[in-house]
Amino acid sequence: MGLIEVRDFSLRGWLEPDRAKERACWYCERMEEGNILFFAQTPFPLPEGDRSFLLNVRQTSSTVHKNISYKPDRDQVHGLPAGNADGKRLLQIMRSYSQSVTNFVRQFLSPYRDRWHLDFASYRSIEEAGRDLPLQKRNDLLHVDSFPTRPANGHRILRVFTNLNPTQPRVWLTSDPFDLLVRKYGSPARLNSIAAESHSRWRHVSRRLLRLAQSLGIPVVDRPLYDQFMLGFHHELKGNRDFQENCPKSRWEFPPGSTWLVFTDMVPHAVLSGQFALEQTFIIDRDALLLPKKAPYRVLEELTGVSVVD
Repeated sequence: MGLIEVRDFSLRGWLEPDRAKERACWYCERMEEGNILFFAQTPFPLPEGDRSFLLNVRQTSSTVHKNISYKPDRDQVHGLPAGNADGKRLLQIMRSYSQSVTNFVRQFLSPYRDRWHLDFASYRSIEEAGRDLPLQKRNDLLHVDSFPTRPANGHRILRVFTNLNPTQPRVWLTSDPFDLLVRKYGSPARLNSIAAESHSRWRHVSRRLLRLAQSLGIPVVDRPLYDQFMLGFHHELKGNRDFQENCPKSRWEFPPGSTWLVFTDMVPHAVLSGQFALEQTFIIDRDALLLPKKAPYRVLEELTGVSVVD
């Protein structure tokens, strides 16, 4: 697992169009193996006026919103103080940014084209070094991603990051990929509970009740076994001092103006420092994967012998 610099794709697209399909498949496979794809220069339009505006935006200090977020399905921005005069302009920028990234991914990673759910975009305007957040929300601790309110059900979390900072790099740590990590740090008791719950009659009854509550508009989250494990694993890794201090680590510095892509449900990552970054998340359909055996849900099924997705 490492970092692969992309040199054959630019703002204008593929430098060798006749090899586009072959190269797109190759890059998808490298990411599914746990590598980070890196662009020294942002490979999609990001107007200088938008960059300048974002560098002057400050979000609310409330811990409810860790970052400024954009929800494409609702075309809404969250995380600014109520009544902030920047809201309308920020919405326009985040909408345009999300569309530009989506068009880029549609072309660059064509095997996944439109076989995804477009999740949130975010703007991270706060310096990460020394940031005061609760344990489970801290970015400076190594973790794999799982969203408490948006179960993935085995579909993959692909994230595209861009460092807007004009002078400073965004500094990451990464560690061993999920298939190695879960065998060393995944609680045997939690893995065994997955197998036990898969045959539990009460689980099937409780999930039917949850779905009934959802149909009535009650805000409850119905988590497949996969998401129950992944959310718990996210919390366990952040709270595991031995893992945080002693696991193998690689350090990456993403310079100003660069962009990188990674499956963050597979690659444990932490942000040590950096201010001003944009990010767009895609939930990639698990049936679109080129190396499905590498997917975390398949690793869990191999370890437990039961299906962990619906």
